[in-house]
Amino acid sequence: MFSRRYLAMWGAVLLLAACVAAAALHHLSWYCVIVPVLLVALGLYDMFQERHAILRNYPIWGHLRFLFEFVRPEIRQYFVEDDTDEKPFSLAQRSLVYQRAKNAVDSRPYGTELDVKAVGHEWISHSLAPTKLAGSDFRVLVGANRAQPYSMSIFNISAMSFGALSANAIRALNMGAKKGGFAHDTGEGSMSKYHRENGGDIIWEIASGYFGCRNDDGTFSAEKFQRLASEPQVKMIEVKLSQGAKPGHGGMLLAAKVTPEIAETRGIPVGQDCVSPARHSEFSTPRGLLEFVERLRKLSGGKPTGFKLCIGHPWEFFGIAKAMLETGILPDFIVVDGAEGGTGAAPLEFTDHIGTPLQEGLLLVHNTLVGIGLRDKIRIGASGKIITAFDIARTLAIGADWVNSARGFMFAVGCIQAQKCHSDRCPTGVATQDPVRQRALNVPDKGERVFNFHHNTLHALQELIQAAGLASPSDLRAHHIVRRVSSYEVQLMSELLKYLKPGDLLEGRYRYQLYEKWWPVARSDSFAPAEEKIV
Repeated sequence: MFSRRYLAMWGAVLLLAACVAAAALHHLSWYCVIVPVLLVALGLYDMFQERHAILRNYPIWGHLRFLFEFVRPEIRQYFVEDDTDEKPFSLAQRSLVYQRAKNAVDSRPYGTELDVKAVGHEWISHSLAPTKLAGSDFRVLVGANRAQPYSMSIFNISAMSFGALSANAIRALNMGAKKGGFAHDTGEGSMSKYHRENGGDIIWEIASGYFGCRNDDGTFSAEKFQRLASEPQVKMIEVKLSQGAKPGHGGMLLAAKVTPEIAETRGIPVGQDCVSPARHSEFSTPRGLLEFVERLRKLSGGKPTGFKLCIGHPWEFFGIAKAMLETGILPDFIVVDGAEGGTGAAPLEFTDHIGTPLQEGLLLVHNTLVGIGLRDKIRIGASGKIITAFDIARTLAIGADWVNSARGFMFAVGCIQAQKCHSDRCPTGVATQDPVRQRALNVPDKGERVFNFHHNTLHALQELIQAAGLASPSDLRAHHIVRRVSSYEVQLMSELLKYLKPGDLLEGRYRYQLYEKWWPVARSDSFAPAEEKIV
């Protein structure tokens, strides 16, 4: 009992005795004993509780360990980490978003802080004959042959649901999208009334829970879908197969978090657990997926319809490609989500070790469509840790037609990367349903910042495109990106990445082992491979 481990406890006892003596002699008020009494009571509780071994062995001052653990992320973020330490986004990246969102100067003095000799460093090769573009409102037409095609910006707000984000964050994002003429993806939580307030363009994401278009038993409701999809604000329909942060994993919103507003938006009962299944109930094969896409396209009145996925088993996407060839049903677009994408909460193993990163996933989708001769008929979007104009340029060069960003726009509305998204204690009111916390987020001001971030980032992209001597972002190719592969050697991205040529898969020219092994075993009638053909 007299070990140094109990020093804080005995110190509290002695302080209490001294305060009692001083109060008894009228040297101090009796109020002075309150703090020592509380400390002694805390120490006694620590010694006899059975949950924390540290507190049993170190009463009172063992709490310092939990205090330091609690503030460790903030200490590291503000005092320890390097400006270019990307975990998950560096201070330099966050600062760039804040500056562009505020229309502040985003220039850097005194040269780059990056190590240009480090393996992995990349840049765009520039031209001695730069071009001059008329503006930075770069767009891509999706669903050109449909009844209601959509001319969308090449930089848009990625999927984030109401429920994951606060009402005020949704309002601000959509306000910025309206002013800037770019798209706002609803995420799987459906289109809330906050998405509608400011009239920004909406991409409605339909996930396995069919939120906003579900029957009471959780199955898909064509009637509810048609009613909501017909709203003019909805520009495209996106079937979510998986997301980069936790592909193959369902989710659950606990009953306590299912507020009346969330219940109304998702079409679920108040006060009951809200389950997002890991897979869809409307289809179970590649053919079924395409038939569902076609069904949604017709129900929506001919709006561009496609799907989003994080690439997993290659034969599954190859099966979808074979189903396109066999049925003639084509999605208008495919969004590739990289494993580096973020989420409010996911198991560590899924965050770190499940899913294909964006570069490899995007390349596989692009190559497959090229190899079956359909690349010019299907647009490709991409998302996954995209912040800067260079991120956009690099992604377009690999094979995307447009990009989406989630956390970039979160920074624009005030996110400070506190990483409290799952706790409902977001300090800036972005990722919380606490009405007091989200009240701090000023919608008109943050909506303007969302617009500024989009506008200034595309202006920076315009300058990159001009410096490369190109006429449009669509002219970017892998050979425009240079990557350092050692301290003494660099290579063009086109030399490092493996590209197919038009018709290769149709004519049996597989070129690379991935396609040679898995294209022949892919099936349009099942997501499983034809095992008897696996060599």
